[in-house]
Amino acid sequence: MAAGNPAPVGLAVGIGKVKCLKILTIAPPTDHRYGFDMRIAMFQPDIPQNAGAVFRLGACLNIPVDIIEPCGFLLDDRRLKRVLMDYGAHADIDRHASWEAWKTARLPSRVLLLTTQGTDTYTDFKYLDTDILLLGRESAGVPASVHAEANARLSIPMARGARSLNVVTAAAIVVGEAMRQTGAFDGVFA
Repeated sequence: MAAGNPAPVGLAVGIGKVKCLKILTIAPPTDHRYGFDMRIAMFQPDIPQNAGAVFRLGACLNIPVDIIEPCGFLLDDRRLKRVLMDYGAHADIDRHASWEAWKTARLPSRVLLLTTQGTDTYTDFKYLDTDILLLGRESAGVPASVHAEANARLSIPMARGARSLNVVTAAAIVVGEAMRQTGAFDGVFA
């Protein structure tokens, strides 16, 4: 399969020499329900349940999700399927072989890294509807080189002594604010 060609609907295992593999598709990227082109990218996720929950978040808000390999699990993992439930039929997920392959496919979009070491509070940031929200590994975040390449580093204020939020919770908070700011919710519930 050539890069950029969609795979059949369903979860794929292994990517071989393919730099980007479409693993679930419901609509072409230009057919966003809300006119909102933001993406969520997961950098080398460790926990299948979190990946499944991010896929579900993306399906419910019609936001594509990128997985940047390597993952700490197989994408056909039964726990991932359990979290996805029937939302897998509504998800738009691309799998990328590496950070470099992902950058080739996705840049020049702005990359907004969600991090506890953020320099901007997520509510004070001005979002564009073409931004990509980058989530780090649950166990280790992202390497310093990836941190340095992000266009912005966003944080969510937390209670003193709190270490971090779950990546899915953090993604939902920030995506909600980005959608609010860009008017992506306008008319959704009419």
